[in-house]
Amino acid sequence: MMDLIKRLAVEEQGADATEYALLASLVAVALIVGATALGGKINNVFNSVQNKMVS
Repeated sequence: MMDLIKRLAVEEQGADATEYALLASLVAVALIVGATALGGKINNVFNSVQNKMVS
């Protein structure tokens, strides 16, 4: 069992995939936060346009 743990600690082949997965998850979180913040503003603009068209 200790040999397996030592080989996993030394082996770096899966490190690239892990780094790319972490980077992709950070980009996804940034997109979600940005879309959420921007979504409210866009909704306000559309509501304003709708109100001006109705009146």
